[in-house]
Amino acid sequence: MRKVKDLTGPGVTDRFGIGGTDLGVMATAPDGRIVSVFGDTFERAGVGGPGWRSPVVLFADPSTATAGVGWTGSIGPDSYAGQALPYEHDTVIHGRHVSTVIPTDLITVGDTMYLHVMVCQGIGNVHWTELHSSVDNGESWQHTGTTWPGDLHGGLFQMLTWGLGDDGYVYAFTTGFRRDQGLLLHRVPADRLADPRAWEGWGFRDGAWAWGNPPTIALTGAYGELCLRPVGGRWLLALFNAGDYRIDVLNMDVPTANLYEVPRATAVQGAAWNGEDHARGHVAQLYGGYIVPGSTLDDLHLVVSQWNTEHDWPYKAMQFAGAAPGA
Repeated sequence: MRKVKDLTGPGVTDRFGIGGTDLGVMATAPDGRIVSVFGDTFERAGVGGPGWRSPVVLFADPSTATAGVGWTGSIGPDSYAGQALPYEHDTVIHGRHVSTVIPTDLITVGDTMYLHVMVCQGIGNVHWTELHSSVDNGESWQHTGTTWPGDLHGGLFQMLTWGLGDDGYVYAFTTGFRRDQGLLLHRVPADRLADPRAWEGWGFRDGAWAWGNPPTIALTGAYGELCLRPVGGRWLLALFNAGDYRIDVLNMDVPTANLYEVPRATAVQGAAWNGEDHARGHVAQLYGGYIVPGSTLDDLHLVVSQWNTEHDWPYKAMQFAGAAPGA
């Protein structure tokens, strides 16, 4: 893949009060706009300092998506991108110390958008996850009342991604926030997304895979951020392959496909800081990898994050483009 542009940082998102941020998972709102949700965000170009909020929402014109996403607005007064959910950082919530709330994915079902987030005490330590909804195209978010414990399925229901099938089901891959485990697969009727009792796992039992079994690891490895989307009659799964220091993309006919046999390719390769080459898709301290709405199999766009943890800059999101495996 090749780099298209920086999506955040100086000269790009200053007018929204965004200097440093990451993630940037995207979905199309009912009104057609692109809604993008970012994680820990600060006013200066880096990590720390004033203006800490998470999650943060920006809106984009869909006509700019594959040429280079162009921001048109944000949640918040006077264009300042405010925090989308009402809580305070480094406080006690339900008896637990919460440092931040981190988004994992969002989806549009009919006229409603849903946002899944992790309630965390530091990176990798998830107390629980929550589901929020919006009926005004991502302009405001309300808690659905739905939560899942952080240790559900052995801690592998923390990082989540989902896609809406044409069979009335939402399919979701999940893993842990520690980026050291494989993937589980689940499904839920789209009209019961906020009902934890309606979720069922894809599991192996009595010599066969079936829905309704306790979920079984569908792909071994060490994974982080995930993004599942139906694209061009196929299902694409982009994932941060932490174990191999890269972002991979898998091309499936159905979410229940054998993930060891489907077309798979490295989209963006991890690199040392002195070995970066963004024109060839070599990026230092990369993570994320979210599919941009409007992507096709031949022209796949991903949002890739980068964080220099030694100097706390760069700390930004970027757009990369290339072809999906097996396109």
